[in-house]
Amino acid sequence: MRLLSLEERPFHRIRFLNAAKRGGTETGHLPFLLGQVDALPDGLDALLLTGDLQGVVQDWTGSRLLGLEVAAACVSLAERGSLPDPRRTGVLLAGDLYAAPGGDVRGASGNVTPVWAAFAEAFAWVVGVQGNHDTFDPHPDTLESAHLLDVDGVTLSGLHIVGVGGVIGDPARPARRTEADYLAGVALTLEHRPDVLLLHQAPALGTAQRGDEALSRVLRASPPPLTVCGHVHWDQPLGNLPGGASVLNVDKRVIVLTPCQ
Repeated sequence: MRLLSLEERPFHRIRFLNAAKRGGTETGHLPFLLGQVDALPDGLDALLLTGDLQGVVQDWTGSRLLGLEVAAACVSLAERGSLPDPRRTGVLLAGDLYAAPGGDVRGASGNVTPVWAAFAEAFAWVVGVQGNHDTFDPHPDTLESAHLLDVDGVTLSGLHIVGVGGVIGDPARPARRTEADYLAGVALTLEHRPDVLLLHQAPALGTAQRGDEALSRVLRASPPPLTVCGHVHWDQPLGNLPGGASVLNVDKRVIVLTPCQ
């Protein structure tokens, strides 16, 4: 599965609140982008990729996590014919799906199982990794058609997907590994020659695409067709690895991939 193109103009946006640097909240607009791949397996019409949905949506009914709003919006868009049928769409979650109820606490950590459950209920399946601000109660693997990966993989709808959760950091803190352990985990998953590598940590692909330099060296040595990541925001979400391999950074964006017609 090779990424052929990614549109720059969003076809949909969701208004949300997230924590401002100097306290309080600020308004953000989550973009939905369309991309094309050369092919998807039979029985799968699309892949939906997203991560770092650290915000809330507020209306007269109250406050809810941005990820819950994304799942509901995708179902509505599909009903209007703007997106493929969710029941024939797989979901890849790159982690960090929690925000404080008021959306006003930077770096808040909390339970993201409800977001996983919303996607698992509406879509064909959901696969993801843990972000460094995610906790789970219950574990996503207790949900039907949901798979939380960490130095392992799963084959769904003919796609072999591997993943490594968390980030490089002090292992005494949640969802963090030493650099050596993290890179060893990524290298181990790549030995299985996956179609997709799912990470929370981003590699460094240039001054405008910040991330971890050591991770980028591991990926360049054995590039999978598609790597999905987040954790740090890239203004240009698409990066390139040797041999035509692609990296998609889904930090605060939703990307829908469909096969070339």
